[in-house]
Amino acid sequence: MVAMVDFMSLEEQVDKDFTVARRRAWLRGLVRRVWGKAGGGKLLAFQEMRRSLGASGGIARGRSTVELERIVGSDGKSDWFDERFMPLRGLSRERWKRIDRALRLGAELPPVSLYKLGDAYFVRDGHHRVSVARFHGAEWIDAEVTEFWSPRAPEAPAPAREHPTGAATALAL
Repeated sequence: MVAMVDFMSLEEQVDKDFTVARRRAWLRGLVRRVWGKAGGGKLLAFQEMRRSLGASGGIARGRSTVELERIVGSDGKSDWFDERFMPLRGLSRERWKRIDRALRLGAELPPVSLYKLGDAYFVRDGHHRVSVARFHGAEWIDAEVTEFWSPRAPEAPAPAREHPTGAATALAL
């Protein structure tokens, strides 16, 4: 018996990737509701956190490589993605797929723009780049960082390991 291998086109693959990402968010939400877990499963809202913590500053720190696990919120799109940055809405389908396609083709994408508050980061620009990177299992992302200061700043999850020099898990998005 001869087995046939079915190859997907790039368009089929990015379509499938988006569907899988949406399904992950949906399943995580379902599990949260069934088990009665606390929290809404959405990203933290930067402006709310900044106000509640009395954060000030806004000092441009320049470009750096940031661990994706430390990106916990958004400035303006906290209800577009779940806490793992998987898309909650179909509205962003084409943008998400465009970035996934570019990544699969090896295109170099610009760094994301992040706000730093304590040890936590919030996406100002580049939500879909962060989402696609997380979907593909990346651990690090290039970013332009603006830092805010607060005496009560939140702590992000502890890093799993030190920055991998040239590791395959680092994506230059």
